[in-house]
Amino acid sequence: MRDRSRPHWSFSALNQYLRCPLQYYFERILRIPRKSVGSGLIFGSAVHNALAVYHQGLKDGAELKWQEIQQEFLETWVFREDDQTVEYKPKESRDDLIAQGLALLKIYHEEPPPQDIFTVEHQCYIPITNSDGEYLETPLVAIADLVTREKDGVLKINEFKTSGRSYGEFEVERSLQATCYVNMLWESFGEWASVEFTVLVKTKTPKIQRLKTARNEDDLGRLGDLVENVERAVDNEIFYPVETPLNCSMCVFRQECREWKPQKRHLESTPEMVELIGVGAC
Repeated sequence: MRDRSRPHWSFSALNQYLRCPLQYYFERILRIPRKSVGSGLIFGSAVHNALAVYHQGLKDGAELKWQEIQQEFLETWVFREDDQTVEYKPKESRDDLIAQGLALLKIYHEEPPPQDIFTVEHQCYIPITNSDGEYLETPLVAIADLVTREKDGVLKINEFKTSGRSYGEFEVERSLQATCYVNMLWESFGEWASVEFTVLVKTKTPKIQRLKTARNEDDLGRLGDLVENVERAVDNEIFYPVETPLNCSMCVFRQECREWKPQKRHLESTPEMVELIGVGAC
């Protein structure tokens, strides 16, 4: 078991800061407890756990029956439901979401199972380098849902997503999460890996979408540059709201956000700060 108290970055932390620095501040700096959890999170968690149990069974040579996968989904749902209040979107219902989740899992289970499973839920601390090849002080923690080995010997990272719509090609091509996973396998095993997103789409007629992408050395350097700059912004207490319908509609920190006032303090201008906020010298 790895020490999760060790300072580290993760995709979720990076993505949260990039999406809304103030939400990052409330949750990861002030550590304000969440009063509720969005229905999408509990749905994704239940599907994710059910798939993990299924894949681990395949890896161990004991393919799970549909009833066992269904049970894992329902038990996870009930556990998360008991732990936190679930906030549903307009026109959503608990029963409809559970039915959608089971329908998507059923479709996946009836497909040919993944072959040559390398690892399931692989997690580790990994170093990050910037575009200059310099290792950063803070490592990255990443967890890959499923890693398989293709017939040509290349590792493939299988990332599972639940979504109310189909993904676009650009979302996958520029996915920061895919870059984090490729960096993890490169640093862990010295092998380049491809990435395939398996999107379980919660449309009226449930469907599964698959999109492939790849990363190279420049992408890993860009990841390091991004982490370096986000860390610098956090160290300098740069937090502000990004108010969009997507960010705010299901945010559990809406009240804290409305009450928030920026701290007024004098910051001495330095070359690093100029670079950080992107302001040119006069």
